[in-house]
Amino acid sequence: MKELLLATNNKGKVGEMRSMLAGVDVTVMGLDDLPSYTEVPETGETFRENARLKAAGYAQQSGRVALADDSGLEVLALAGRPGVYSARYGGDQLGFNEKMQLILTELEETGNADRSAQFVCSVAIAEPSGEIIFEADGFCSGQIARQPRGLGGFGYDPIFEPDGFELTFGELNSAIKHEISHRAAAFRQIIPFLRDFNALRLDQPSLDA
Repeated sequence: MKELLLATNNKGKVGEMRSMLAGVDVTVMGLDDLPSYTEVPETGETFRENARLKAAGYAQQSGRVALADDSGLEVLALAGRPGVYSARYGGDQLGFNEKMQLILTELEETGNADRSAQFVCSVAIAEPSGEIIFEADGFCSGQIARQPRGLGGFGYDPIFEPDGFELTFGELNSAIKHEISHRAAAFRQIIPFLRDFNALRLDQPSLDA
C-alpha cells in the first residue's frame, strides 16, 4: 500500500486535497495521522520556497513521499499583500474573520477602486530523502468582495469572487470550486505525475522488484 502524506493539519485543506486526489491509487493522509511530528517553519520568501521547505521537511520526518502546498491571497491595491503571509496576516492571534476585516479595511483606506486579486498555490512533492521530485503552480484571478459572504471553504474564501462569477468561494459549491480554484489548477498538473507510480518509491526499491 502506497501512502502520500499531505503536509498540512488544516482539515479543510486536507478534505479538499483528498477530494482532488480521489482518482489516484494512493492512501492519502494528513499530518494529524502521524504519531508525532515537528512543525516545519515557513521561512521562505515565496510560495514555492515554502512548499519546498514543507515537502522536504515532512518527507524526511515521516519517511513517506510528502506533498506540500503554500497558498495565499494577493491583492493588487495592497501591493500583493497578504501574499506569503496570508495565514499569519495581522498576527497569529487573529482568526480569519478578523484577517478578512483587516484586508477590507486596508483596501478601503487605499482609496483605490481596483479590487483585483488572485489566489496563488505552489505545490511541491518530496521523496523521503527530502529530494523535490515535482513542482507546480496554480492561479485563480478575481476580485475582493465588499464584505464576506458564504460559509463554505476556508481562509479568505468568503471575500474572494473568482472571475466569471458573482459568488464568492465561500458561496460556490465545492464541485465548482474544485474546477476553477488555484489549488485545482496546480493539482491538474500534479495528478498525472502521481499516477506514474515510479514517482512514489516508498518501501520497495523499484516497481519491477
